[in-house]
Amino acid sequence: MSISEQDIKYVKEHIRLVPDFPKAGIQFVDITTTLKDAKAFGITLNYMKESLQGEQIDLIVGLESRGFIYGAALSAAMNVGFVPIRKPGKLPADVVSVDYDLEYGKDTIEMHKDAIQPGQRILIVDDLLATGGTADAAAKLIKKVGGEIMGAVFFIELTSLGGRQKLEKDGIKVHSLLQYDLD
Repeated sequence: MSISEQDIKYVKEHIRLVPDFPKAGIQFVDITTTLKDAKAFGITLNYMKESLQGEQIDLIVGLESRGFIYGAALSAAMNVGFVPIRKPGKLPADVVSVDYDLEYGKDTIEMHKDAIQPGQRILIVDDLLATGGTADAAAKLIKKVGGEIMGAVFFIELTSLGGRQKLEKDGIKVHSLLQYDLD
């Protein structure tokens, strides 16, 4: 891959770590500072695209909300379609949905019923992989309509939270540019 250690260092220098957000004890990894820097954003997108060399992708799904940023940009760069996966009540046509567990409760994600056709090869894209709950739910949603998951790519992975293991257990190849162990 042509992403150098110098490139990775550059991107890391543009990430802001915010202590105690959104609540005490959480170290928030803020990627908005990389979005306003064209070079950092470009390096991130180049990594995502290069990590998929040789994969045949028909569609990219982006997870609400920052997955839309990376997913849409990557879909344009790869000349494939983009499908948003959203929280309930945000999509105007018929939807299919999946419920999933959170640390303290449940949540739901949706996509249009006609967004993915059976047999289409799908890539999941999001900004951050933590516990893997949302990406796992997206995978279930994609499989529910007959899509074939080719992998998942993330800008950042919080390694201590086990998201990679959760997805790989289901046979999903995981790629991430930056890894943090915030324990």
